[in-house]
Amino acid sequence: MAQEFARAFYNGKAWKNTRALYIASVFGLCERCKAKGILKPGKIVHHKIKLNKYNIHNNDIALGFDNLEYVCKSCHEAEHSEQVIREDVCFDSNGNLIKR
Repeated sequence: MAQEFARAFYNGKAWKNTRALYIASVFGLCERCKAKGILKPGKIVHHKIKLNKYNIHNNDIALGFDNLEYVCKSCHEAEHSEQVIREDVCFDSNGNLIKR
């Protein structure tokens, strides 16, 4: 789910148009699976550089094809899953070390 600062962006015409064009440009296939020789439909247009309240208005980051990747649900979940370091700490989705 989009964070509060990004809701208007993801509901806007610029993102919806860019998203549709990007999906068409990769023929609707998960790019990570395709790189492994697996043809699987994508589901989520992922930003390689995560959007934040400071870069969301930078069109190269928010709308640029070089920062986008079309992935299936399982590849997207793998990208954003917690990385366990030890039992009492882990990394959050921003790469910060946090207590469990």
